Amino acid sequence: MKPDIQGIGMTSFRTRERLIQRLRAGGITDQEVLDSVRAVPRHVFIDEALASRAYEDTALPIGYGQTISQPYIVARMCQCLRQGRRLQNVLEIGTGSGYQTAVLSRLAERVYTVERIDALLKRARLLLRRLGVLNAHLRHADGSQGWPEHAPFDGIVVSAAPAEIPPPLLAQLAPGARLVIPVGDAGMQELLVIQRNESDFTRERLELVNFVPLVKDRL
Repeated sequence: MKPDIQGIGMTSFRTRERLIQRLRAGGITDQEVLDSVRAVPRHVFIDEALASRAYEDTALPIGYGQTISQPYIVARMCQCLRQGRRLQNVLEIGTGSGYQTAVLSRLAERVYTVERIDALLKRARLLLRRLGVLNAHLRHADGSQGWPEHAPFDGIVVSAAPAEIPPPLLAQLAPGARLVIPVGDAGMQELLVIQRNESDFTRERLELVNFVPLVKDRL
């Protein structure tokens, strides 16, 4: 993949605005989330050959059997994670291209992001550095284990689908914090919001989704 670093800021304003309008029509009402999606140049995170499709509301391949998530899904997950509040420590499982990391970096004080495919992690680190993202910390590891050294988190977002919710992620939520995660097998996944309360967890089902599987312990 050859990212178009030189093209930062050159994409049509109207093209990005059309995406923001689609997100609003789809129910994204958090203005800070919309502003963050607008500000992040999605085209630099995908192959140059696909740059003309960067601001379509669709997932696109990034190599290694992975995809860059649909902008609506990124915005929906961020909106559910925030609940209108500024986040402090956020954990992202599945760095992938680094696109969602960049969006989250504008919504949180610190983003800790974990990726199991080393080549993707290295590329994401390079892109984030060139974009001036300084509050994202990247790690090559099994995402199902979270990042316990920096827990508790007041938000965890997962960009790959496990068959069941990994217990370490629940354990790393701060009281009142939310975990936004797709759960299920291929073709039958639900996007869930899990909130940790003082003595229990509550669960909300949002919608059906289609994510790559969360793979464990194959680094």
